Amino acid sequence: MVISLMLVFCLLAGMISGCGPKDTGADKGKSGTAKDDYVIKLGYYNCDHMTAACIAEGAGIFDELGLKVNVTGNGEVPKAMAAGQMDCGYVGVTGLRLAYGKGAPVFVAANNHLGGSWYLVASNEIKDAKELVGKKVALDTNAHETSLGWVTMAKKLGIPADTKAYQCYDMKDSDEYLAMKTGKLDGFTCCDPWGSMAEYEGTGHILATDLRLSSGNWGVCCVYAMRKGFAEDYPELAKKMLLAHSQAIQYIYTHPAPAAKIFAANYNVPEEVALMTIYKKTVEEGRTLTWEMDRKELEELFENSKEEGIKQFLDYESDPDFVDTSLMEQAGADDFEQFISSQVDPLFPEGMSYSEWREKALAIDNIEI
Repeated sequence: MVISLMLVFCLLAGMISGCGPKDTGADKGKSGTAKDDYVIKLGYYNCDHMTAACIAEGAGIFDELGLKVNVTGNGEVPKAMAAGQMDCGYVGVTGLRLAYGKGAPVFVAANNHLGGSWYLVASNEIKDAKELVGKKVALDTNAHETSLGWVTMAKKLGIPADTKAYQCYDMKDSDEYLAMKTGKLDGFTCCDPWGSMAEYEGTGHILATDLRLSSGNWGVCCVYAMRKGFAEDYPELAKKMLLAHSQAIQYIYTHPAPAAKIFAANYNVPEEVALMTIYKKTVEEGRTLTWEMDRKELEELFENSKEEGIKQFLDYESDPDFVDTSLMEQAGADDFEQFISSQVDPLFPEGMSYSEWREKALAIDNIEI
């Protein structure tokens, strides 16, 4: 899968400069003192893939597990993770792997999001992707060398991957949306909620979605990353954080309406847009939010990047230490597939229409949106 275009550069810039609890006891530091008062630094940024962070906070999951967590939601999180200045974070796996290869003290502790769920959004005047050639598009100027998602999408659409074929602009997803809305852009690439926002406000439409690898396999998009020092010094807190991660994802699947309210408040979008976004993540595109990691899918992503000529992966070699799910396996989380089959499929089967899903989602928690 794909990461947001800016993520690789944020991570690399960071290296250059600098989505029921069990009683596990208290961690002990090197001095032997209890560490229950440690405030964990957790980060995410404005992509719908990362929403489990604010859900865990807003739904009270951290409180229920006795965790003290400082949640930060901004674009500096990838940099902070790469520099080892944050304990846990929701980040794109491609950029994280590049930072890891440069010596960043981080590792993948759990999965978070399959596939891409990355969109090419265009103004209403653009009916076909080929009409974007020569137009103003928010793409990093080197996307054809750095983004597997863009290269894959361009191939499928039959348009040039080389960004010289477009008038390129590089900006945040939210800024891209506003620029298109005000007529300053013809199109942009993004994760949600900005594709859903364009549909909701009628200012544009999703032309294409980058979802799976060329083989048809999912790959991995975004992961739950952890600082090595935090995992080593506070293993019990690390396990609780991973349990909270799994429970937040479960909450999104089974309580989508209250989850949407939390999402809307944190991402500054209408609640209906938040609902549309959660529907895409949990039903329309599949069960893309997950805490279970498939190493083969991850390796296929990186090898695919290498085969497609993505510059930073031309010399890629697998490193088994990049992923360590041992803490996740000890955290007491449910089996993801069993959770889906027993608790989600009966309520919200794949293929369910948005209107049906919306009605049921609101009824379950007696919520109005």
